[in-house]
Amino acid sequence: MTGATLLYLSHGGGPLPLLDDADHREMVSTLKALAAQIRKPSAILVISAHWEEAQPTVTSGASPPLIYDYYGFPEKSYLIQYPCAGEPALAQRVQAALSDAGLDAQQDAERGVDHGLFVPLKIMYPDADIPCIQLSLLSSLDAEQHILLGEALQSLDEDNLLVIGSGFSFHNMRAFFAEETAETQAMNEGFDAWLNDTCLGADLSEATRRQRLVEWDKAPHARYCHPREEHLLPLQVCYGLAQRPASSAFHCRILGKQASMFLWEPAP
Repeated sequence: MTGATLLYLSHGGGPLPLLDDADHREMVSTLKALAAQIRKPSAILVISAHWEEAQPTVTSGASPPLIYDYYGFPEKSYLIQYPCAGEPALAQRVQAALSDAGLDAQQDAERGVDHGLFVPLKIMYPDADIPCIQLSLLSSLDAEQHILLGEALQSLDEDNLLVIGSGFSFHNMRAFFAEETAETQAMNEGFDAWLNDTCLGADLSEATRRQRLVEWDKAPHARYCHPREEHLLPLQVCYGLAQRPASSAFHCRILGKQASMFLWEPAP
């Protein structure tokens, strides 16, 4: 799929990026800059950290509702609107591509879209004028299976599609609310440096890059940064689809932690 733009982004904490939270302002400006840099897509496919199924499942409703899958936030965070259209025909093609690769893919016409989709897209494309569909993670949380999921999407022939892996390059909930120390900062930054070297390193063979992403939990401080890996796995899906180093990386601090985003611009 040479015409697609791929983006792994860090989507922050719940609805806070949309509530002018000071700890998300760098993230908001980064996403706005990203949207300005890339060609406006004709459709968007989001792999969100907030949806897991036993088999890969794609939303296929024409007008997906929003799922406010966060708790304890101000009332206005449950009034957020993002009335993007779905794209049933694209959902059908995604399911077919996955099925052709031997994956038992499903469609779900009833499920809405969660905040892994509507929070970053309300920042990047506030007019909600681009059709969006969402693809689940696999509940196995197996890194190699998610690379294979991305590889299966390579057969899609879509002009001007944006594929977003919506996660968070650092996702330790306890650490967000604990005091920052020199040690915890070094752990955060050590894993982030490894992640950037893995995704950007031109000196790595693709076999090595792939293996590093399969065995990501062997990276420095991996399990401190990701006690549970669901916010990293959208990156493995993006890499499985790309099969090459990222074109560029974007860095910002979110909730006091170093975070990264990776962009693969369309192959020439």
